[in-house]
Amino acid sequence: MLRVHFVQADGTQESGTVPEGETVMDCALDNDIHGIRAQCGGACNCCTCHCYIPPEWLALLPPRIPDEDELLAYADDPRANSRLACQITMTSDLDGITVHLPVSQGNFAAQDLD
Repeated sequence: MLRVHFVQADGTQESGTVPEGETVMDCALDNDIHGIRAQCGGACNCCTCHCYIPPEWLALLPPRIPDEDELLAYADDPRANSRLACQITMTSDLDGITVHLPVSQGNFAAQDLD
């Protein structure tokens, strides 16, 4: 299992684990991490898994695909290090990755949509 650390906009941190080959979004959902809604379920059709990746981790990720680029243009407070968690597939190189969540996503969880 690979570990992902999620840092909320207020600085609080939650961590979870996920098998290799699953995404950062899957990790958030499987571990009840707040701040990731994942309304489209990982289909790269929304921005509710928007996150910021620190430079040291960003360098290890493949470039954004065109659909991700297009969607991030509509995200609240997009930055050069913005990514969609559904597009980050976990590999052993990413074990221990830290992702920061935007203030606009507050502290909501996927189950808050019920």
